[in-house]
Amino acid sequence: MNGTPSVQTGRAEIKITTMWRRNPLANGIALAGFLFALAWWGSPPTALLAGILYALLSGRSLPRWNHSLAKWLLQACVVLLGFGMNLPEVLRLGQSGAVFASITIGSTLVLGYGLGRGFGVGKKASLLIASGTAVCGGSAIAAVSAVIAASEVEIAVSIGTVFLMNALALYLFPAAGHWLHLSQTQFGLWAGVAIHDISSVVGAGICYGPDALLAATAVKLSRTLWILPLTLGLALGLRWQQRAPESPARFPPRKAPIPWFIGAFLLASLLRSSVPTLAASAPQITAFAQRGMVVALFLIGRSLSLSALRAMGWRAIATGCLLWLLTSLGSLWAIQHLRLNA
Repeated sequence: MNGTPSVQTGRAEIKITTMWRRNPLANGIALAGFLFALAWWGSPPTALLAGILYALLSGRSLPRWNHSLAKWLLQACVVLLGFGMNLPEVLRLGQSGAVFASITIGSTLVLGYGLGRGFGVGKKASLLIASGTAVCGGSAIAAVSAVIAASEVEIAVSIGTVFLMNALALYLFPAAGHWLHLSQTQFGLWAGVAIHDISSVVGAGICYGPDALLAATAVKLSRTLWILPLTLGLALGLRWQQRAPESPARFPPRKAPIPWFIGAFLLASLLRSSVPTLAASAPQITAFAQRGMVVALFLIGRSLSLSALRAMGWRAIATGCLLWLLTSLGSLWAIQHLRLNA
């Protein structure tokens, strides 16, 4: 009896993917045409929703392949966005929000870990959810999981939880920003702080306006740099615990990935600020990067699978949702009442 649902699910997935397997070339051409149309006429929210629906209806989520391709496309688009942004303005926005970033990142890490433990989520999964919410979503989860040697299940639960919050933010934040009459700079700061992944941060900025896109991208990239001190601190903490005679044996931490694309983004912004021909071409490059971001969001949505949704459980979802709500409301209050304009 216990094996019946999985057997039925497997049969359903086989039936759903039969047509794809019979004619993969035709389906590949149809998908390429759809992506072309989506890239030039779609919006970030539409692309994400289309990717989610495609994954759930076709039964072919291919999470690892989509994640890898989306990662490289997303990073390339972020670098291209740098050609449309003035470096002094980017640095000003990043530096002016540094203190605010340190406070929100530290408080989110502590609060997220405490909420996770309170809901009965494992220590590593709690830390991963808190890191993804505090810093930069899936990138932070990947870096922290490499240091603490998290299991595949813990990584999947954390990324799935953050993915749901990240997808909702792409739809809710622009609407909330207009309803609250936030300026574009205020919205960009709020999106950069409270939205998890840079994909939805840029997508929300595109929907809100050019100044919001500039502020959101600068703030989010400055927060992404916190991956380095976060992973270094965790690695040192684990090493200190392993040296303690009473500590149990642990898996050795693995090397964490470094977000090199941020340096490429700053270099592109520097070239844009110093080379007149690039400055003249900045609007076209920015438009091309935004279209590429639409495709990246489709691929991110296409990574969703029913098995990942089933693996999360209500405890992880409750932890991620409550942490995101508190972070969003707290940062919004600070932006409105402390007159933070980045």
